[in-house]
Amino acid sequence: MSEPFSVRITVRGYETDVQGHVNQSVYINYAEHARWSLLQAAGISQADLLGRGVGPVGLETTIRYKHELLAGEEIDVTCAFEWGSGKTFRIEQTIRKADGTVAAELTSVGGLLDLEKRRMIAHPHDCFKELAKDPGLFEL
Repeated sequence: MSEPFSVRITVRGYETDVQGHVNQSVYINYAEHARWSLLQAAGISQADLLGRGVGPVGLETTIRYKHELLAGEEIDVTCAFEWGSGKTFRIEQTIRKADGTVAAELTSVGGLLDLEKRRMIAHPHDCFKELAKDPGLFEL
């Protein structure tokens, strides 16, 4: 397996809480930004998904906080999809400080929703593989 896709983000002051560290909900935003950045890098746009009649949905997210993040710090957020044989997939993400310290680990379960039928589609990896210009970014 190759190195997971990664995007660099600078922690902004307004993302911090009264203790001066990143508010818990912002970790979800960082993870979401990395996921959409991966789709974009693979050549999949929101318009492509809508044109196919599907939309990504999050079903579950677990965050394990390891070290606090402070305003001004540079972080790298990884994103790796793990495919099964069913309607869902897992996304493993790590948020690291520039010095390599792991700040948080996120595990999410997602799927692709058929926007007309309002049901999860079977085999979402097939849809991503068909739409992606670079399916290797999804390990497909």
